[in-house]
Amino acid sequence: MTSLLEVRGLRASYGAVQALHGLDFSLDEGGVTTLLGANGAGKTTTLRALCAMIRTSGDILFEGRPIAGRSTEDVVRLGIAHVPQGRGTFARFSVEENLELGATTRRDKNGIRDDMDRMFATFPILEKRRTQQAGTLSGGEQQMLAVARALMLRPRLMLLDEPSFGLAPLVVRELFETLARVNREQKVSMLIVEQNADLALDLADQAYLIETGRIVLSGPSAALRQDEGVRKAYLGY
Repeated sequence: MTSLLEVRGLRASYGAVQALHGLDFSLDEGGVTTLLGANGAGKTTTLRALCAMIRTSGDILFEGRPIAGRSTEDVVRLGIAHVPQGRGTFARFSVEENLELGATTRRDKNGIRDDMDRMFATFPILEKRRTQQAGTLSGGEQQMLAVARALMLRPRLMLLDEPSFGLAPLVVRELFETLARVNREQKVSMLIVEQNADLALDLADQAYLIETGRIVLSGPSAALRQDEGVRKAYLGY
């Protein structure tokens, strides 16, 4: 497979505190990769670093082109969409208005309308709620809206930070089934940070384990699932 994203020697810091210590990883075009690790390991920081939301050093190549040092807006225009932890919907705007905001960098009005219809087909509950304020949706509905809004960008790569956070198990299962379908049918590559390691490894092709800002284990998801340390620490058996 062709690498869509390559990261070499990525370091990031918050003021004087260094959070990432030279990460090296890659993501295949059309693939799904997951970042596993305990709270505070650096997973969320990695996503923020890729979106130019914090100070970084090292190389970040997207489709073979360096993007380190670009603004967050430039990163979005390249086709990298970020679904942050806590969903980040615009609470006072309607579902439809939130989706429109996801397409603000686009100028193809017909394509935007077509994608809006596709989002409602992908997430039927959102069509029923299209005029409802996002802040009045359930947690699961808000997470679906956050994913749909990101897809309105027509991204090449989606960065998802804890998509299962705070959701009921049945909602989580439905959401991950939808993500798998989007990856399969729309060929959207994904980098997922997720505490539910079992679900994340089911969805992903590749996995990386981060501890204190360093990658300590990597490989195909099936291989990490069989690793004794991963099983005991993250899978509970």
